[in-house]
Amino acid sequence: MAALPVHAQHAAVGNGATINSNTTGNASALERRVKAAFLYKFLGYAEFPPGAFFDGSSPVVIGVVGADDLAGELARAVAGRTVNNRPVVVRVLRDTDVQVPLHLLFVGGADPLRVGRMVRQASAAMLVVTECEDGLRQGSVINFRIIDERVRFDVSLDAAERNGIKLSSRLLTVANRVQKGVQ
Repeated sequence: MAALPVHAQHAAVGNGATINSNTTGNASALERRVKAAFLYKFLGYAEFPPGAFFDGSSPVVIGVVGADDLAGELARAVAGRTVNNRPVVVRVLRDTDVQVPLHLLFVGGADPLRVGRMVRQASAAMLVVTECEDGLRQGSVINFRIIDERVRFDVSLDAAERNGIKLSSRLLTVANRVQKGVQ
């Protein structure tokens, strides 16, 4: 599988970087960098519905819940960057904050019940990304998985459609798996 192109700081993604989680199950620093790079790049391959932005200068807002270390890495990665000429803002959220205006919501953690609850609370017009084993079944648009010690992602076209998000075919060609319909 080819990786999404990422900027030079995250070149290890395309070079087959091996990802290892430590024995406590926390993501390694490299895994966080790779996921942060993917989250930023996903925005460039997603088309949001009309009305998703207040006006032409509104920022793209990424909310991160349950993964404060990844939020910090993501904030560093997007500092000074834009997506479609819009600045990118990263917000660290609590479980109860997912209804704030966001364009991308990343829900960290492996608990499918918690992830499902968070995804159901998310508003429409949001690109929801998770990292739990059952993420797509819980309603996520994109779900990270570690396969052969590499960060990969699966995509649910149904969830994207439900959220009014159009995903580029370029994104779909590099996904590990793309599903349409009930799985």
